[in-house]
Amino acid sequence: MRRTVSLLAHSLLGVAASAQLALAPVSAARAESIPLGMPTPRPASTSTPAKGMVAAANPLAVEAGLRVLRDGGSAVDAAVAIQAVLGLVEPQSSGLGGGSFLVFYDAKTGKVTAYDGREKAPAGATPQLFMGQDGKPLPFVTALLSGRSTGVPGAVAMLSMAQKEHGKLPWNTLFKDAEKLADDGFVVSPRLAGMIASRAPQASQPDAVKYFTKPDGTRYQAGDVLKNPAYAETVRKIAAEGPAALLEGPIAQAIVNRLREGDLPSSITLEDLKSYKPRSAPALCRPWKVYTLCVPNPQSSGVALIQALRMLEHTDIGKRGPTDPVAWTQLAQAERVMYADRDRYIGDPSFVTVPVDGLLDPKYVAERAKLITQTAGEAPPFGHPKGAPKVGVDMTHEPGGTTHLVVVDPQGNAVSMTTTVESIFGNGRMVHGFFLNNQLTDFSFTPTEKDGAPAANAVAGGKRPRSSMSPLIVLDKKGKFLAAVGSPGGNAILSYNLKAMVGLFYWNLNVQQAVSLPNLVARGDTFSGDADLFGPRMLKALNARGVNVKVGQIEGSGLQGVIVRPGGILEGGADPRREGIAKGL
Repeated sequence: MRRTVSLLAHSLLGVAASAQLALAPVSAARAESIPLGMPTPRPASTSTPAKGMVAAANPLAVEAGLRVLRDGGSAVDAAVAIQAVLGLVEPQSSGLGGGSFLVFYDAKTGKVTAYDGREKAPAGATPQLFMGQDGKPLPFVTALLSGRSTGVPGAVAMLSMAQKEHGKLPWNTLFKDAEKLADDGFVVSPRLAGMIASRAPQASQPDAVKYFTKPDGTRYQAGDVLKNPAYAETVRKIAAEGPAALLEGPIAQAIVNRLREGDLPSSITLEDLKSYKPRSAPALCRPWKVYTLCVPNPQSSGVALIQALRMLEHTDIGKRGPTDPVAWTQLAQAERVMYADRDRYIGDPSFVTVPVDGLLDPKYVAERAKLITQTAGEAPPFGHPKGAPKVGVDMTHEPGGTTHLVVVDPQGNAVSMTTTVESIFGNGRMVHGFFLNNQLTDFSFTPTEKDGAPAANAVAGGKRPRSSMSPLIVLDKKGKFLAAVGSPGGNAILSYNLKAMVGLFYWNLNVQQAVSLPNLVARGDTFSGDADLFGPRMLKALNARGVNVKVGQIEGSGLQGVIVRPGGILEGGADPRREGIAKGL
C-alpha cells in the first residue's frame, strides 16, 4: 500500500523534475570516490528572524497555523488549527478520526513532553482479530476495509490535553479556518485529486464515492471547489464541547454504527470511545553527538531512530557526504539493523516489555554498529539487548496515509507532530464529514510465531498498535531547541527521518536540501529508493555494493523540518514530493 501512495505522489508532483537535489559543495576528498553529481532542487530553505514558523503538508493548513500565531497563540494552539484544516483538505492522510504523536518543547522550562494520541483497540478485540476462519491471516485489503480495522480515535483528545497544558488562546477559537473552509469550500489540490482518482480500494468505497462525486456524476478534480458542511458542523461541535463531542453522544454513536456494518464488523462500543485517554510523559531523550534527541515513548518507534543515529556515530558517514555511494550504503545498513531490532521488540509498553535502555545502551549500540558495512550482504539478525523479552517474528503491514507538521512560536516553544488515519482515506468509511482510521491494521496479523512466542505487536483489547511515527526534536548543547523533523510514510518513516537528520547534521545541508535528498529504505532483504533522483551512476554504484535500488522505484516521503541557525534565524523546509510549505511569521 505504501508503494501505491509513493507512485501516486510521484506522478502527481513530478518529483523527479521539481524536487531534484541541490547539494552543498563537497570537498574533493569526500567526492573523489565517485563524483556522481546528483540533479538540483526546488527552493532554498525558508529563513526568517525568530518570530515563528510553520511547516505543514498543505498551504491552507500553514496559513491557519500562522493566523493562530499572529493572534498570540502558542505552538500547540497552532497545531490544533493546522490539524483541523488538514483533516479537511488532506483527508487521505490525517483527520478527526485518526491518531497522533506530538513532541513539545517548552521554552520556559526547557522540558520536552511527549503526547500520545495513538488509537487503541476496542476492549473486545482479541489476538485473532485479523485471522480468518481457515486459521490464516486475512488478506490485507479485506481487513483494511472492514469495521475491525478502526481503532478508537485519539488525535483530538491528545490535542485537547496538550492545549490545556500549553495553549494560550481559548480552545473554541482554534477551529475558525477549518469551519470556514468546510462551509465555503476549498480548492481540491492535485494530490487530493490524484487520491480521489486512484486505485486505492478506499477511494471506491460508498462513502468516499458519495463525498467525492459532483452533482453531474463526475469525480472532483484539481481546481474544483469542494464543500463539506458536515465537517463544518463537527468542528463547531468540537470547538464548543472539546473531545467529548467526538467520543460521546451522536457522533460517537455514528462511529459505532458505521463500524458494525458489513462483513467482519467491529466490536467497538460507546464505552470504548468514552473511556479513551491520551497519554503524556517526559519525552524519550538521549544524548547524540553534542546534542540531545527527543522522541515519543514506545509504542512509537522513535527509540529506533535514536539507535540508528547513535550507531552512525561509529562510522565515517559524515566525512563522506551525499555524493559517495559508500555513505548511502552505510545509511542502508544502519536502517537494516534499526528495523531488525524495532520489528522484534517495539510494542505497547502497557502490554509488552520494551527494552528501551538495552536498545540504547552504548555498548549494545557499538556492537550493533559493527554490522554497518560498506557492502550489503545478508539481512542482519535482531540483537539481544539487555532486558529483551522473548518475542516472535513480527507480521505487521504499515501503509502510509500520514502527515507531519512543525510549529515554532515567537516565544520559542516548538511542536513536532506526526498524525494519521493510517492508509489513504483510512478505511474508506465516513461519519459526520470525516474518515475513520484503519489503525488496527498496524498490529501484527499473526499473534504468535511457529514456536508459540508472542509477537510484541500482537492485537489485544485496549492495546495501541506499534507506530513508525517518530516526530523528533533536537536540543543544542545548552538544552535549547535546535531543530524539529518528521515525516509520514508507514514503516519507511524511520528511514525518511534518518536520511533528513544525516543530511542536516552529518552532511551540513540546509533543511530544504536535507528533506529533498533521495530516499533510501532498507529493511531486511528489501531495498527501495528514489531511483531518478539518485541517477544511473549512483544506482550502478549502489547495486555494486548490494543495495539493489531498481530503476523506476520512488519513495513518497512528506518531510517537514525547522532548524534554528546562528542569530536566531529560523530555517524551514518542506518535502517537494508533496504539497507542503514552510513559512515564517
